[in-house]
Amino acid sequence: MSTEFNDLPVVAIVGRPNVGKSTLFNRIIGRRAAIVEERPGVTRDRKEMEAEWLGHRFRLVDTGGWMPRGSSLDLKVSDQSERAMGDADAVLFVVDGTTGVTEEDDRVATLLRRLEVPTILVVNKIDNPSREHQVWDFYSLGLGDPVPLSALHGRNTGDFLDMVVALLPEREVEPGEPEFSGSEREGGGDVVGVALVGRPNVGKSTLFNRLIGEDRAVVHDMPGTTRDSVDTVVETPEGPIRFIDTAGMRRRSRIDEGTEYYSMVRALQAVDGADVALLVIDANEGVTHQDQRLAERIDAAGCPVVVLLNKWDQVDAEQRETIGHQIGDKLHFLGESPVLRISALTGRGVQRLLPAVGAAVEAYHRRVPTRRVNQVIQAAQAAQPGPHGVKVQYATQGATDPPTFTLFANKTIPASYMRYLERRLREEFDLGATPVKLRVRKRD
Repeated sequence: MSTEFNDLPVVAIVGRPNVGKSTLFNRIIGRRAAIVEERPGVTRDRKEMEAEWLGHRFRLVDTGGWMPRGSSLDLKVSDQSERAMGDADAVLFVVDGTTGVTEEDDRVATLLRRLEVPTILVVNKIDNPSREHQVWDFYSLGLGDPVPLSALHGRNTGDFLDMVVALLPEREVEPGEPEFSGSEREGGGDVVGVALVGRPNVGKSTLFNRLIGEDRAVVHDMPGTTRDSVDTVVETPEGPIRFIDTAGMRRRSRIDEGTEYYSMVRALQAVDGADVALLVIDANEGVTHQDQRLAERIDAAGCPVVVLLNKWDQVDAEQRETIGHQIGDKLHFLGESPVLRISALTGRGVQRLLPAVGAAVEAYHRRVPTRRVNQVIQAAQAAQPGPHGVKVQYATQGATDPPTFTLFANKTIPASYMRYLERRLREEFDLGATPVKLRVRKRD
């Protein structure tokens, strides 16, 4: 390890076996570096890697589960854990919120109080707000306010990491050493955000795991497994992309608990902040009324849409023809949005997804010179003059994301003629699936 790495402040993750220490380790460093498995004792040696949050760099140490008794190997693992506690500038003491306080938790807390090292008590596996009452029992450990979070889903980890870096000693930045900003860590403006949305149990999480190349999201046949939005940045041939897996969205009348409502709100927020939305539809069920409503909501958000007919390998020829008619009937308002037929489980057709996303993003950010805009509008009016003497005298692109054009006209433009002008702009500038906004200003 370099001298610079050794000079960084040390944050150690400790706790008894199988409470989620390695999952938290992976979450903080942003990738799967520690082995995570649903059985105790997987992590034996200490694992150290560099982590960064809002410009603060530190050494993060993952330790094996601490146990007061067991085999000679168990005792060695516990000894390594205790050494990590003593060497750390801050300790993250992880407990399992689903099981309550155990005898082992109490012994680790006693050891930490004796060491007098700054400690954050992390109550893991609090996957949604309805479970936050489970943290109250952990006040008995005498280590201050417990912090509820879900290392698996990333819930509350941002606020939690703010607390971590607040405990660390300040470190001077050497001349010439790059500084990191929060926006850079979150991906900055150059990272494309792609949100996976759809009804529950249509295969969003399976597709998410395939796209990012790891089992990051929980996949289960029971609808509603994903409670919060999970995202990760992946380097692709199209550049860095942030894939966002969202909770399944049902009709409001069928949302019967506060947690599910919260999940729906987070999913809609993910759509509003995304550059592209992937609308995942279960081909076995066809395009349902709820799929149509979700497509309308995505379209209203103003971002490009790529329609994914998942589980396509499970439908017969007759069903495929029916779905084709449903796309044209129920999703006609999506215009030129690409429709990809895929299988997230087997990977069939998924290779076409990234090029479709890349093309949609390029069109979403496209800016056209004013001269070209006016040439297209004038040619369109020459080919088909406006009704009742309507004439666009001047046009310009006022914004991108999505492309927005302002038309200066002598009078109000009828909706049918507006659609005609939009179609000509879309065709001439190859805007594809991206939404196009037209604004009209009347001139005397």
